[in-house]
Amino acid sequence: MTVKFILSEYVDKAMDEASYDKLEDNSFVGKITVCKGVIAFGSTLKECQNELRSTLEDWILLGLKLRHRLPVIDNIDLNQEPSLEPLDTL
Repeated sequence: MTVKFILSEYVDKAMDEASYDKLEDNSFVGKITVCKGVIAFGSTLKECQNELRSTLEDWILLGLKLRHRLPVIDNIDLNQEPSLEPLDTL
């Protein structure tokens, strides 16, 4: 049986879409253009990547809470209403 963690997979696929630039002060900026407003800064590339992942996670959770339409990434659609199994199937 394969276990799927849909949010983790979504975050990983979104991070694959990230782009990074080095700024004039040698710090870094990262963004995920498909996720509007997800941008982060860091003094090192690793710090920028970590900050971008954290920003993305917060952006997703807030979007889900406020029922914003989130982009479909790599065929992962977080906008679908969950289908619940009847309790007697457990």
